Amino acid sequence: MSLSSKDIDGVTAAALEAIAGAADLDSLKEVRIAHVGDKSPIARANQSLASLDPSARAEFGKVIGKAKGSITSAFESRQRVLEEERDARVLVEERVDVSIAAKRTPSGGLHPLTILTNEICDLFTGLGYRVAEGPELEAEWLNFDSLNIPADHPARTMQDTFFIEPLDSHLVLRTHTSPVQMRTMLEEKPPIYVICPGRTYRADELDATHTPVFSQVEGLVVDRGITMADLKGTLDHFARSIFGADVKTRLRPSFFPFTEPSAEVDFFFNGRWVEWGGCGMVNPKVLRAAGIDPEEFSGFAFGMGLERTLMVKHGITDMHDIVEGDIRFTQNFGSGLR
Repeated sequence: MSLSSKDIDGVTAAALEAIAGAADLDSLKEVRIAHVGDKSPIARANQSLASLDPSARAEFGKVIGKAKGSITSAFESRQRVLEEERDARVLVEERVDVSIAAKRTPSGGLHPLTILTNEICDLFTGLGYRVAEGPELEAEWLNFDSLNIPADHPARTMQDTFFIEPLDSHLVLRTHTSPVQMRTMLEEKPPIYVICPGRTYRADELDATHTPVFSQVEGLVVDRGITMADLKGTLDHFARSIFGADVKTRLRPSFFPFTEPSAEVDFFFNGRWVEWGGCGMVNPKVLRAAGIDPEEFSGFAFGMGLERTLMVKHGITDMHDIVEGDIRFTQNFGSGLR
């Protein structure tokens, strides 16, 4: 490349014109390659200095350095302008109208049985109870024998209970959450105030009012001086909290091996009496099996089916709606998240 002041002026003028004509950053990038980069005319002119006589090298070096500085300064100035224009354009084109309703993905939610369980647990923990849980695969002794349910009791037959093979393992899928009560009495000393929610299993066919896998909540109190009056007052408060302040309850004499005396508890709701669950004073034989002296301590226990409670409270007529997991059913109850 020939080196003269006129040539350098021409290279500089061409570069400045190209820089000024760049309309956007992409165009400026191409200008940089052609007029500012390592293979640009000004870069090649700088490389040609080595071929000049030492006497001329200093003179043309100053000319090239001045031209290169002008080109670089013009490039950087144009780049700043184009970047500012781009940023201003983005602010307009990508602005967000915060007054428009957002498109939200529906959040998950809890099953209505879980919502009801949480409501009951909150109620009783507020009364000083503790939530107790236990395994669903249970020892036969804890599920039956310790609760004064004899070997010839109908509930122990294959028609009602899921026994686990081999049968000599003496394991069952628990038929109620009462084994949690026995586990608590074996592990703790009175006073005992626990609420025991959980899934239970019985050999029933799924229909409008029955299911082989269902949920229960049971309560147990063991302390000095506990009477049926304490049980009735607790059930009254429980029913009013779940079904409304005007609900009434009644106790009907009944029989359960693990309570004595025993009763069925009903509540009056929407103009009719509804059977809710079983209750009674803890049988002294059960207290002795747990190592508790019935001469010193007494207690009461109660148990209700959560599906039945949910069905009555919300007017549900078919058990299939509760167990089949149709989201259109569960959405009616809200998320239940806290």
